[in-house]
Amino acid sequence: MDTLKAIFTHWFFWGFLAGFFLCILSIVAHFKTKRELKRLKGHLSDKLELEAEKMTSMKKDIADLKEENDNLRVKINSGRVQDDSQAMERELEIFARAEKAMVMNAPGFAQAWEKAKEGAASEIEEEEQGKSLPKRIFKRFFSKSGGVAEAEVVEALPEESTVVEKD
Repeated sequence: MDTLKAIFTHWFFWGFLAGFFLCILSIVAHFKTKRELKRLKGHLSDKLELEAEKMTSMKKDIADLKEENDNLRVKINSGRVQDDSQAMERELEIFARAEKAMVMNAPGFAQAWEKAKEGAASEIEEEEQGKSLPKRIFKRFFSKSGGVAEAEVVEALPEESTVVEKD
């Protein structure tokens, strides 16, 4: 018993006991820190995976938007190409404006132009009423691309019709 009392009262024993206690506390803290580090690494990997997924989806969206932008650009550019009827309407408007300018600015032009327009209008009215053959039929005969079958010409000829004029 004296030896035990001597051991428990010796400073080395108390130093050893304090060191052992601190060692156990440090080992527990080490495992806590290790567990916390593992948890943080898991969070970091999860965050990086989410950001990678988000980045790939953003890149895909950007690629889709670029493709859509190119498609829209092509549509806009193709929309600027006018079809034949729009081009004809545009040219007709240009000629109408040019005619108006010439009638206003050229003194001798107006009378000759009006007579030519009246003559062309009367020719078209006669063709529409069936009094004369349409000139477009004869253009086919004399064009360089070839002739027209006789059946087409006969079909294009107006039937005998009487025009009744009202007083």
